[in-house]
Amino acid sequence: MTTGIYQRIFKPYDVFLIYKGSSINNFVEKLATRRDQFHVVGSISTDEPEEEIRRSIDSHDTVVLWDIPAEARNRIFKYCYENSKRIYSMPKISDIILNGSKPIHLFDTPLLLTEGNPLQYEERVIKRGFDIILSLLLIIVTSPIMAVTALAIKLGDGGPVLYRQIRCTKNSRRFYIYKFRSMIVDAEKHGVAELAREGDPRITRVGRVIRSFRIDELPQLFNVLKGDMSFVGPRPERPEFIEKYEQTMPEFSYRMKVRAGITGYAQLYGKYNTLPYDKLKLDLYYIEQFSIWLDAKLILLTCKILFTKESTEGVSGHITADAAPASLEEKKAE
Repeated sequence: MTTGIYQRIFKPYDVFLIYKGSSINNFVEKLATRRDQFHVVGSISTDEPEEEIRRSIDSHDTVVLWDIPAEARNRIFKYCYENSKRIYSMPKISDIILNGSKPIHLFDTPLLLTEGNPLQYEERVIKRGFDIILSLLLIIVTSPIMAVTALAIKLGDGGPVLYRQIRCTKNSRRFYIYKFRSMIVDAEKHGVAELAREGDPRITRVGRVIRSFRIDELPQLFNVLKGDMSFVGPRPERPEFIEKYEQTMPEFSYRMKVRAGITGYAQLYGKYNTLPYDKLKLDLYYIEQFSIWLDAKLILLTCKILFTKESTEGVSGHITADAAPASLEEKKAE
């Protein structure tokens, strides 16, 4: 009843979509999950004549600019602003980086300063100190759980307790990430990287239990203590996946300006069907907006969802570099 009253008082925005390419379908699906906030009343492609686009804008109060090439977006954005329209705009990677810039003035000229290293020296020291203290504390607290888990895995099939895999962290440095083994021995015996999926037959009985409670991730506390990872940062990827992503997203290397993390913006706000390009933007948003308070917020949010079922059964529907959308060809030119 309360929800119904709220929706009658605060009605969703009637939004008009202006887009480029087929990626609009993905966005429309997202909007459909928020009918309480947005109601799509029409759409038009930037392939249409600009006069037609402007007539459409004149007929609506709220406009969404979705995945539009920079030049066309600038013209349309200025027209919307000039005519006092409410504007939602999908940012490009350069927009996200500029959003973290420091405004300065050169006499009477405003400038935006973007540092090559997004974290200041003092921030890096505080962040590393926080990682050391918290990882030591959690290793002590969870040591009984880790001991029981190790015994269960060993008794389960007699195989190794830990699973090691090469991942990449800050400055593309490779390291071994540690996890409790949740799959059968030689799950990738053919040497081909294969993502886990829902109902994956390679997952053992013990593995299903420890995955459901995120226990398999606990050994990464030692990665944090060693300095391979941080508690918060972009998720470490496998080198072979990075190579594929960089073929369509050269900017993918930007996310390795900081240590890889156990949790982060992309891990919390992304989903398994989130496009790699959108996850990249979430990672870059975190890097450019970094603060100790943001880290604390993301850790608390992680604790809140720690025991939810979502994201524990594999990557059903996960979109990899092989399935990157065609519009990424335009993104390469950003």
